[in-house]
Amino acid sequence: MKRLLATVLIMEAIVIGLAIPVAIQISHLRPGAAGWVGGAAAVAAVLFAVMARPVLPAALVGGSLLQVFVIVAGVVVPAMYVLGAIFAALWVIGIWLGVRIERPAQPQ
Repeated sequence: MKRLLATVLIMEAIVIGLAIPVAIQISHLRPGAAGWVGGAAAVAAVLFAVMARPVLPAALVGGSLLQVFVIVAGVVVPAMYVLGAIFAALWVIGIWLGVRIERPAQPQ
């Protein structure tokens, strides 16, 4: 589960970084503001990915909040509604699969 969730967060950091110029061009945000907010979100995604191995509960909470933030970013960049929903679905599936795999096998 840890590796899968970390991978989702790293890929999400890349998408967030690529959304910064889109926010500047489409929504006419100031480059500094878009850079700071988008950069902070991308750095948070990377930090949560790094935290997934040693501190999984904190990474789960932080990553879940990041999923909400990315969906809400659709207000500025409408494509982020769809991309945020896709990453949120990958996040939930990763948690579900991780719990399912790490649970001890039940005798039948």
